[in-house]
Amino acid sequence: MAMIAHDQPYWAACARVAGMDEAGRGPLAGNVVAACVIMPSAPTVDWVDDSKKLSALRRDKVYEEILRTALYVGVGRASAQEIDEINILQATMNAMRRAAADAQANIHLIDAVKNLGLDAPEIPIVHGDAVSYSIAAASIVAKVTRDRELLALDQQYPQYGFARHKGYGTAEHIAAIREHGPCPAHRMTFIRKFL
Repeated sequence: MAMIAHDQPYWAACARVAGMDEAGRGPLAGNVVAACVIMPSAPTVDWVDDSKKLSALRRDKVYEEILRTALYVGVGRASAQEIDEINILQATMNAMRRAAADAQANIHLIDAVKNLGLDAPEIPIVHGDAVSYSIAAASIVAKVTRDRELLALDQQYPQYGFARHKGYGTAEHIAAIREHGPCPAHRMTFIRKFL
């Protein structure tokens, strides 16, 4: 598997290789969720890939296997309010720092984001979730965690259809915002043009 081969030199050089990714930078509602995952070099988990390439059912199964296998799993969040206050990039970086806070990693492989100021070297990798096994594992943890949060939001605010679109700017979601106005989970800086 090419993703495992990508991470092999890092595992050979140091014991704790952290992969980091986020989910939810683009949606109109909900937290941005980051994950930091340290996987062992063996055993590896089957089906670890960019979370967007996996079906929801497969992603859930792989997520559970990652939790059983990983040496460390950290999740960090930034709320809609934090996103509105400091912008999505800075909020994403805060979520990543929170996810990595207790990792004690020797190196961080990060999907595209750089200059987090972590306590170990950082290597940003563009499209890292499609290249690195460790980053792909983090992408799955972040995506499943965020999707479950949106399912819970759907219970709280059923009028928006969060279970279906996960907060993204679908026609259905925009129509619901226009009809019902925003809820506390909406990112006001993202939806102003629809109000």
